[in-house]
Amino acid sequence: MIRSKKHEAAVVFLALGSAPLGVAHADNVALPTVNVSGKSERNDIKVDQLSSPKFSQPLVDTPQTITIIDQALIKQQGATTLTEALRNTPGVSTFYLGENGNTTTGDSVYMRGYDASSSIYVDGVQDLGAISRDMFNIEQVEVIKGASGTDYGVSSPSGSINLVTKQANMRDSTAGSLELGQSYARATADVNRALDGVKGGAVRINVMGQKADVAGRDSIENNRGGVAASVALGLGTANRLWFDAMYLKQNNVPDGGVPTIGLPGYTSPDSKRPFLANAPAVDPSNFYGTDSDYQKVTSSRYTLTLEHDFNPNTTLRNVTRWAQTQNDYLLTAFMGSAANWLTPDPSNPSTWTIARSLPTFLNQQNTILTNQTSLKTNLQTGSIQHDALVGVEFTRSKQNNLSYATQGAWPAANLYAPDPDVTGLTWDLNGGHAEGLSNTAAIYAFDTAHLTDRWLVTGGVRLDHYRTSYNSVQACGVGRGAPACTGGAATGTLVNAADLSTSGNAVSWKLGTVYKITPDSSVYVNYANAQLPPGSANFQLSSNANSANNPDYAPQKTKTIEAGAKWDALDGRLGLAAAVYQTEVLNGIVQDPVSLQYYQTGKQRVQGVELSAVGNITPDWQINAGWTLMDTKVTSGSAVGNDPDDYQLNYTPRTAFTSWTSYRVTPKLTIGGGPRYTSMLQRGKDGAVGTPQYADSYWVVDAMASYQLTKAMSLQLNVYNLFNKEYVAAINKSGYRYTPGAPRTVRLTAAVKF
Repeated sequence: MIRSKKHEAAVVFLALGSAPLGVAHADNVALPTVNVSGKSERNDIKVDQLSSPKFSQPLVDTPQTITIIDQALIKQQGATTLTEALRNTPGVSTFYLGENGNTTTGDSVYMRGYDASSSIYVDGVQDLGAISRDMFNIEQVEVIKGASGTDYGVSSPSGSINLVTKQANMRDSTAGSLELGQSYARATADVNRALDGVKGGAVRINVMGQKADVAGRDSIENNRGGVAASVALGLGTANRLWFDAMYLKQNNVPDGGVPTIGLPGYTSPDSKRPFLANAPAVDPSNFYGTDSDYQKVTSSRYTLTLEHDFNPNTTLRNVTRWAQTQNDYLLTAFMGSAANWLTPDPSNPSTWTIARSLPTFLNQQNTILTNQTSLKTNLQTGSIQHDALVGVEFTRSKQNNLSYATQGAWPAANLYAPDPDVTGLTWDLNGGHAEGLSNTAAIYAFDTAHLTDRWLVTGGVRLDHYRTSYNSVQACGVGRGAPACTGGAATGTLVNAADLSTSGNAVSWKLGTVYKITPDSSVYVNYANAQLPPGSANFQLSSNANSANNPDYAPQKTKTIEAGAKWDALDGRLGLAAAVYQTEVLNGIVQDPVSLQYYQTGKQRVQGVELSAVGNITPDWQINAGWTLMDTKVTSGSAVGNDPDDYQLNYTPRTAFTSWTSYRVTPKLTIGGGPRYTSMLQRGKDGAVGTPQYADSYWVVDAMASYQLTKAMSLQLNVYNLFNKEYVAAINKSGYRYTPGAPRTVRLTAAVKF
């Protein structure tokens, strides 16, 4: 709701103007109600409501930690990817570079101690595929922290991320931008039109094109283009329809990282070569891949949404979606173990080389078909008002992976001067493939009961019936991890490597109580749980006893309890929130040190505090800030860190802080910026020797200035990493490789809007 005095005066004027002459100023006359919703022209960054009908209350009355990153904030920061947008919530980022031979190339998001990459949704539907998601067609990003099993089904222990797409509406508008930087160009356009002669009809088109190198990295490229269309019918009537389509194509050169040699905590991986511990760090711009490395991504999505109002209090909604993502790449990585180093002259580092031993291939296709039907209603039982929703969901998700055979090998790379112009390796599909299939049927119900004006009870329950199968046919004796050739089979013979399945029921529920101190403030307590069955996160089942994807194991279970307070201060312009929480994850896989057998007795715990502020301090001063403190521990089972006595969870900073503030200096000039902080975090454990066990803490400061040239045109200058801080943005499980943080980068954006 618009709260400024100017808009309130306009509402009063409209109300008085609609009354009969001579009656408008009479006492005790009931005037027509005029509801004004939406954002003012000041581009407020505070959003009060989640997009999903499962969340019926405004954020101040929702008993959970939720961050909504609005398009206005995304534009101020020039964020173009999901990873960049998520910098606005503390402790959430892509700290994980992957395992050796399995480098992460998409949105590998860690949140509150756990990988949340499989819990990314678009308009409430799971978005599959390891890709980097673009913001060109996104209205807002909703980060829901804590167990989200009730909201979305089987999911990550730490929460979920929902991207809300742009849809057609009845407001004619045109917007476009051209963004330029060093070896960087990006253009976007967003056009919405109401359809003349079609009742409630509108169409919206969004397009984007980008050609860009990656700042501070040689040879790495992020090139992409996309188009999204939305058609709406019946807007403003009791029967509404939206048809949305999106196509995105990427043609990138992926990044395998740089060696961690010379970083703090690095010692020698080879006891016979202790001098490696004192070697200088490599240039973080170095590229250790080859000119043959590539990544080709295509993503298509089609969504049909139907809504029918039975009456002002009851709405039936149906969503049907088909989506497919294809990710095909060759990424040449490396493993800096003792066997892969060559140091012919220990006194001359320019002669040292590292083997390009991990040419990683991925040819993966993810497909999802889903149908969701829900009925939302407001009803009264005695003196209690209910905001209720019931629904059903049917989903079929599929993942196909194709395998390659290789001949030859890449030559080793010079450690301090790698050359990507090399030959020696050839590859082709070998007929091997793996298919994961998951069918899910779910039923759910939500309700918020308004017991009094001050007491609210919010609850939900969901039952998922799942059936997951995994079949793998691989060429025996070929490549890392390939099955052995038995029975006299020749090397390269296709054999059935796995044929596994699992099924069951997963029940999730949550219950929260809210006490409203004032109409604009509340305190709350909430409990929620979730389940993650084997194979749910990656469509792969395993017969290995040490894998949580073994179908013989029960689902991983999560319990989260949270207490907090929220306050819409300054007449609702500034949202303040504070929360304390504890998440426990049960059924972890643990090996008995005596029998060496594996059991599901592992337990992990994350305890934390989170504070946030978003909105306007004054009409000209905006702020988005958050701080978190997390204490993680393995409470039962083996240590997961490199130090046998260290029971912290990996890729989880103990402390993180994010901030962004902007101030309108004059009616045309706005300046902004803010620092971000991530404390030291621990990498994974796999027996690697001599590599850093931790990534150091770091501060990064970004800045912005924008100038409104005319009513329709503006210029915006963004400077990222203002003080050119060198830091580790992500590190792989073994600590052999890391992704350097981007150095100081400058981009200028010209935008039009009318």
